[in-house]
Formats: sequence, C-alpha cells, structure tokens
Amino acid sequence: MLLEIDNLAKSFGGVAAVDGASFGVAEGSITALIGPNGAGKTTVFNLVSGFIRPDRGAVRFAGRDIYGARGDVVARAGLVRAFQAPRVLTRMSVLENVMLGANDQPGERFGMTLVAPGRVAAREREIEARAREMLALIRLDHLVDDYAGTLSGGQRKLLEFGRALMSEPRMILLDEPMAGIAPVLGQQLLQHVQDLRARRTTVCVIEHDMDVVMSISDRVIVMDEGRVIAEGTPSEIQRDERVIEAYLGRRAPSEAL
Repeated sequence: MLLEIDNLAKSFGGVAAVDGASFGVAEGSITALIGPNGAGKTTVFNLVSGFIRPDRGAVRFAGRDIYGARGDVVARAGLVRAFQAPRVLTRMSVLENVMLGANDQPGERFGMTLVAPGRVAAREREIEARAREMLALIRLDHLVDDYAGTLSGGQRKLLEFGRALMSEPRMILLDEPMAGIAPVLGQQLLQHVQDLRARRTTVCVIEHDMDVVMSISDRVIVMDEGRVIAEGTPSEIQRDERVIEAYLGRRAPSEAL
C-alpha cells in the first residue's frame, strides 16, 4: 500500500470526528472515500495531509512515517491535496497560481537571487514553461493572464488541480471535485483523474456523486461516525447491507445506487 492509515483519531471539543479509522490506498489506484455528511472524511484528509495533528494513530506514506508531519513536509514527500472549496490567490494571474505549485524554487531561498541570479532565472523559466503546459492540459491556457479571482467555481477547481499536479506528486487527495461545477467541466476533470491512473499517479477522492464513484473507482472505502465500516470494489459496496443502511438509507441497492 502506498498510503497506510491505522487507528487514526481526532476529537474536537470532546466530539470524535475520526474514531479509529484504518485503511490503505494501493499505488496507482483511484480510491473513493464515501460516507454521510459528518462521517469524518475531510478530517481524515486534513490529518493525513498535515493540516491538523491527529490525537493518535499511525500514517505511513511510501513506507515513511508522516504521522503529525507539517503540510509542507507531507507535500515534499509526494502527497498533495486539493480542497473542496478551491484556494486560489485571486489577485495573482492564473499562470502565477499554477507556478506556485512547483517544487525546488530557488528564488524562495534567502540570498539565491544575489549569489546565483542566473540559476534562479533559468529555473523560473522552466517552471513557467511547465505551468503553461499544465494550463494547456487542463484547458485554461486561454486564461493564462487573467486574474484567478475572475474564474468560475469550476475553473478554480481545475486551476487548483493543475497547481497540485505541478509538484509531480505520487498521490493526490481530491475533496469533492465534482461539487458545484458545470457538467462539462466536471467531465473534463474526471478525464484528468482517470489520466492520472494511467500515469500511475495514485488518487484518493471524497465524492458524493455515486455515479462518479462507481464509474471511476478501483476501490471504495465507506466511513460512518468516524470509522471505516466497509471497503471493497464498487460492485461489492453496492451490495453491502452496512453501506445501504448507514449511508444510502434502507432502500434496495438498485434504487440507492
């Protein structure tokens, strides 16, 4: 398993948001994390990606212990995330936003622009060229010089997706990528996700659209009340009575999914 989570827990004000969750994500797969609102899915993402610190448990990525590691350390290890509400710098251009996602930016190191200006300039040209390629890939290249604040919600999600991919991660966490975006942009984003699998980039996605989950996922993990209650292939999850009862209601599987 590329990502291994064991007995992960986090409470807020005495309320357990994640209560001993354990699961793994295989390398090169698309794994969906589903469950009702309040099941703890986004909190798991926050814990794994270093945005909040767990109370207990274990998190390993590519054989490395990342339990409680800061977000920048986790990202440098090759695990990045995109948020449900896209976080773009509205007063910077679309191109500049994507460039921020690149690793190894010498201009960020104190004094590099003074002692090695040529190296800094060369690396910035490389980053800009790759950012333009990324924007062409996600079909936002016609907006390269626009302020990110002028983009639609769907375009902002694509922008954040492209920025996350700039670091060439081994794994990306996507939090409800389809929420609130137009169908055309949604299909475009789904195609990009499936293309990642073809390139052996691992994806773990939180998604409420069951048609999406069942069509793109290799494996589905179901959470309820902070715990994992079921996991399996999409077809197995469709038939799992625990899932039907806890997440989809007491309807028949054919109606629920």
